[in-house]
Amino acid sequence: MKVRVTQIRSGIGHPKNQKRTLVALGLRKIRQSREVELTPPIQGMIKTVSHLVKVEEINN
Repeated sequence: MKVRVTQIRSGIGHPKNQKRTLVALGLRKIRQSREVELTPPIQGMIKTVSHLVKVEEINN
């Protein structure tokens, strides 16, 4: 299953691991989106920064 991850809040002022997680997801700017395959490692990354991103399921 694929999901669209959109950054909705800035990583400024948050711990370094959360900033690195945003970069690992391919997000650098607010309102930037990436479509990713939902795997266990990606689910963990999304959980780490859940307060900074919005996640939407993509219907194929």
